[in-house]
Amino acid sequence: MVIKVFLASSSGSTAIKKKQQDVVGFLEALKVDYTQLDIACNEENRMWMRENVPEEKKPANGIPLPPQIFNEEGYCGDYDTFFDAKEDNAVYAFLGLPPPPGSKEAEQADKANIVENGNHAEENLDDSIAQAEEEEEQEEEELRQLEEEEEDVEETQEEEAE
Repeated sequence: MVIKVFLASSSGSTAIKKKQQDVVGFLEALKVDYTQLDIACNEENRMWMRENVPEEKKPANGIPLPPQIFNEEGYCGDYDTFFDAKEDNAVYAFLGLPPPPGSKEAEQADKANIVENGNHAEENLDDSIAQAEEEEEQEEEELRQLEEEEEDVEETQEEEAE
């Protein structure tokens, strides 16, 4: 999955330049694989971005401003939603990527999973192992009972043969 960041290389707006730098700098710091697509020099990029930003996310004039962020063809959001995700330690979720182990976002996801399921993933694994061991013990007990029954039948047959 490649993250696409639509930027304007020759924007006259200082605010847009700062927002673009913020997004790119943060993605680089996280070592996220991404591609910069320039809408100022490439009409195809500009048209693709404008067509693929959902209507409800477009400003009143209908023309979305950079930076706009996509995961392949899926729309992630604009700078404001990116900033909110960054503040909430949820950038990987925003980008539709799994958080790396040990990251704050991964820890939050683990905590959310604990709250949702009531226990740790390790506890779930321990429960599965315990259940498998219990089933194995039951099977062994059933096998012992079958062997005892076979022995009883053999003894009965021997007694009848005498």
